[in-house]
Amino acid sequence: MHQTVKPPAYAVRRIGRINWIGLWTLYSKEVQRFMKVGLQTVMAPAITTILFFAIFMVALGGGHRTFQGMPFGEFLVPGLVMMAIVQNSFANTSSSLLIAKVQGNIVDLLMPPLSAGEMTFAFAMGGVTRGLLVAVVVVLPLLPFVHVVLHHPFIAVYYAVSASLLLSLVGVLGGVWSTKFDHLAAVTNFVIMPLSFLSGTFYSIDRLPPVWQTVSHFNPFFYAIDGLRYAFIDIADSAIPLGMVVMLGLNVTLYAACYWVFRRGYRLKD
Repeated sequence: MHQTVKPPAYAVRRIGRINWIGLWTLYSKEVQRFMKVGLQTVMAPAITTILFFAIFMVALGGGHRTFQGMPFGEFLVPGLVMMAIVQNSFANTSSSLLIAKVQGNIVDLLMPPLSAGEMTFAFAMGGVTRGLLVAVVVVLPLLPFVHVVLHHPFIAVYYAVSASLLLSLVGVLGGVWSTKFDHLAAVTNFVIMPLSFLSGTFYSIDRLPPVWQTVSHFNPFFYAIDGLRYAFIDIADSAIPLGMVVMLGLNVTLYAACYWVFRRGYRLKD
């Protein structure tokens, strides 16, 4: 008689469904990781963004300027908020993976019964949580100084979540690709920072020459900032439906890339 070998208990629980306990555990670990140093990961970026606002409004005379009939501060705030979202979402996932690789405990992430899709989702949601939390911490102190009106709440949520997810996924790829902190710093300094600063954060692309307006439309950060700004001031430099499609397409593509990375163990099992 043939003896039936039973699969491990976790394998039985995974048949036809998601490992919710493992998924929640990894997500909680990612959130607790940055919350334990909240002064560095949440408060410091918020203070930096507020300082940008103060410089433009006070030192550069932005308090006396207007944009299409509205105070310049109302135009500036959505761009600063989006800049904080993208930078911190990227930093969260990229640093988490790189630190795990450098310290040699990446095996603790690869051995549990988590699928590639579950790992991708948990890491991405950790970055999204940090990005959105920083956004809230940035906006609240500015409310006494700027008249902020949310004209399109759904669009604001869509672009905030889409942008934070986009950069979280980029951070996953950056953290997996990097083998030392210099590599990650290069991605941050030569890719993330220039794209965020040159995407209309502090200006409208209508002020640019036609050729640079065209170039700006190839910058995915432009659509994120333009969409969030439209949600607040009801003015956009591009078609909002186009921006929503671009963000969705990029997120689907990057999610598939991250899934492939975790599935193959690229630069994770070396």
